[in-house]
Amino acid sequence: MTRILFVCMGNICRSPTAEGVMRHVLREEGLEDRIHVDSAGTGDWHVGEPPDRRSAAAARARGITLEGAARQVTPEDFESFDLLLAADRQNLAHLRAMAPPGTEEKVRLLREFDDGSAGAPDLDVPDPYFGGERGFEEVLDLVEAACRGLAGRLR
Repeated sequence: MTRILFVCMGNICRSPTAEGVMRHVLREEGLEDRIHVDSAGTGDWHVGEPPDRRSAAAARARGITLEGAARQVTPEDFESFDLLLAADRQNLAHLRAMAPPGTEEKVRLLREFDDGSAGAPDLDVPDPYFGGERGFEEVLDLVEAACRGLAGRLR
């Protein structure tokens, strides 16, 4: 089984959105028994909290469920997951700094898997936390494209 960890800053907006979208895509494609997904944050500000209500509402409007409680990335995650996919360059740098030797190649940007973003100068999924409702829709659009590309490669 392939194991994927989606990572953002606090694990309440972008990474739980990616986890929920990926679960949705895997169900659609009949891959849910072959691929395990989870999410975590590089920071500990929201540990134990559910996904942001605005993220959950935007996802629910598209038939996607966000669930779980925020947690922080652990050193063990680098051993137990095949891919650790960062929402942006800041989280990518944080993950690379904490990656044990020999696990660095598991750490990538999520949008690297969006075929439509190939060659784009910025592969960050912007943090919608301090913005308006449109930011949560944009996150869903970017994350869905990346998750569909990732599922295609894993198939």
